[in-house]
Amino acid sequence: MPTVHPSPSDRPREKLERAGAHALGDNELLALVLGHGTAQLCALAVADRLLASAGGVHGLARLRPSQLAKHPGVGAAQASRIRAAIELGRRTLTTQPAPRPRLQTSRDLARHLLPEYGTFPLERFGVVLLDTKYRLLKTSLLSVGSLDASVVHPREVFQEAVTIGAAAVAVFHNHPSGDPTPSHDDRVLTYRLQQAGLLLGIPLVDHLILADTRYYSLREDTG
Repeated sequence: MPTVHPSPSDRPREKLERAGAHALGDNELLALVLGHGTAQLCALAVADRLLASAGGVHGLARLRPSQLAKHPGVGAAQASRIRAAIELGRRTLTTQPAPRPRLQTSRDLARHLLPEYGTFPLERFGVVLLDTKYRLLKTSLLSVGSLDASVVHPREVFQEAVTIGAAAVAVFHNHPSGDPTPSHDDRVLTYRLQQAGLLLGIPLVDHLILADTRYYSLREDTG
């Protein structure tokens, strides 16, 4: 009996990329977890049979690995994948994520950044990505320069912000000299980033210069 394959546009992986996970049925999601079928059955057909035998997706959680592995087209490795996927789903419902810090002021940003980035022998430049309520999404280090210079292009600052949907950004770099006073180049870079943020609709809310336990905010300087 030849293996039955869905059309390319209906294959779970292609459908996931095209329409998103919410558009996939339980059998299609399970087929992606299985990864492959057998010589006679494609992964989707194996998933259909397994769900029918288990009484639906909720029934999968009640099956032991040995029971899963006995189903046609499901071996020990695939049974482990199914159990792992079920456990991940359970943890998303039972594990509360840690609250993200809200970084509304220059002082908030400094408290977040100084312990990790304030003291370092080389100049480092990074970006803090924020949501609409100025809660932290991610902090990324973009470059490590020489003792006295770090060259950063605006596209590097905003590229990840666009990718993850940040609503605002703050940038920072450290002065290994221990003096947080901004240089002329620091001010020029701040202006360039402000203009780029205006064009993209992702405002630059601050540029902090870190030096040991001290900091300088260009927002406070110009605001």
